[in-house]
Amino acid sequence: MAAEEKNQILLTLRIIPNSSKNEIIKTEGMIKVKITAPPVDGKANKALVEFLSKTFKIPKTSFKIIKGETSKDKTLSVSVLDEEKLQNLRNFLK
Repeated sequence: MAAEEKNQILLTLRIIPNSSKNEIIKTEGMIKVKITAPPVDGKANKALVEFLSKTFKIPKTSFKIIKGETSKDKTLSVSVLDEEKLQNLRNFLK
């Protein structure tokens, strides 16, 4: 689900494109993110980063897909210098 290094969190999640609404679903051992965008030309990846950025109030430039660019299972690197925002993300991942 998540691993952490200094000012950086690695998120492992599954994206579900073409959903009726954008939402995050936490299940035991997995985070699923429903995105309304289709999985075409990187639209779902872009929408995923925008949605997570808006949800956690972290700049889009802080998110980087490091694994799974063309897969439903993705690993994202989230670089956060603001300790409060980092703590909010940690609390959500618990």
